[in-house]
Amino acid sequence: MSLIHQIALTLIPGVGDVNARRLVAYCGGAEAVFKERRSALKRIPGIGEITAASIVDQNVLSRAEQEIAFIEKFGIKPLYYLDEDYPWRLKNCPDGPVVLYYKGNADLNAKRTVGIVGTRRITDYGREVCRALVEGLPALNVITISGLAFGVDTCAHKYSLENGMATIGVLGHGLDKIYPSQNASLARRMIENGGLLTEYMSKTVPDRENFPQRNRIIAGLSDVVIVVESGMKGGSLITADIAISYNRDVFAIPGKVGEDRSSGCNWLIKTNRAGLIETAGDLTYLMSWEDPGNRKMKQQQELFRELQPDEAVIVDFLRNTGDSGIDTIISELRMSSGRVAAALLGLEFSGIITTLPGKVYRLIQR
Repeated sequence: MSLIHQIALTLIPGVGDVNARRLVAYCGGAEAVFKERRSALKRIPGIGEITAASIVDQNVLSRAEQEIAFIEKFGIKPLYYLDEDYPWRLKNCPDGPVVLYYKGNADLNAKRTVGIVGTRRITDYGREVCRALVEGLPALNVITISGLAFGVDTCAHKYSLENGMATIGVLGHGLDKIYPSQNASLARRMIENGGLLTEYMSKTVPDRENFPQRNRIIAGLSDVVIVVESGMKGGSLITADIAISYNRDVFAIPGKVGEDRSSGCNWLIKTNRAGLIETAGDLTYLMSWEDPGNRKMKQQQELFRELQPDEAVIVDFLRNTGDSGIDTIISELRMSSGRVAAALLGLEFSGIITTLPGKVYRLIQR
């Protein structure tokens, strides 16, 4: 496939990521899109007269050539959504970027990825819990992901590097600049152990509307998103909502009642949009990321505990149906909410099941 046409596809006015994929599917490739007749383009769902005319005019090809010269000069790697090394997590997102630009050495398809987000106006409390959280992550062999903004993002990247972990910054602008400029030194260190990633071409300024778009990449790249500290408005809650829509796990650090910069985290927990965690150990347990040897030993020990009748029924149900919400368990097993809650609590304390966000239960012992 031609890189110039892949990049040009992202420049067509009125064509977003969803329609771009649709065009490629209907026409058979990025280059084929620009060779298709206007009459045929108009018949593609989501493509009207104006967009079809823009494609046929092909005014975007010269700009794509300029971008190719830029990425070649500065050693930037373009990633097209049909490439084998395009991040598989994003490939499964319906609105994942058609083209990404990457500079770094971390594996974007690493086995475990953790997104860490939060307020730009981080408090001493938020800084300390972020530091403690990140310090507990190296044993899990994860890559951290954040947005290189002030506050929680900066702390997440900085503490990751200090603890020998690769960390990836997702930008809301092109790779010809760093915003905020105060993080330029940090960004250079990240390129050496991690990387910088963006969907935006060079000369793209960090406009306000770019950052909510950027947040979907953080959510899509992450197995789990952790909100460290956040108010009720801002990009962190947007990232959490997107992560939920992508069926990612979301957790939040609880904060002081009445503290503005903890209100978002507390609300996520209170409304069951996020699970509560306090340490990396909580994350390890809830994601079932503990060392396989330790997990096997723990499960073997628990096998000697005789299940109560209600517990045995629920375990059989989860084994047969998979992850299930408490309401589903009550309805399907026709048990009272009190009996189900008591049995679930006993099973969780014994390490037989774990709780996921939204009061969904997963059987650990298979």
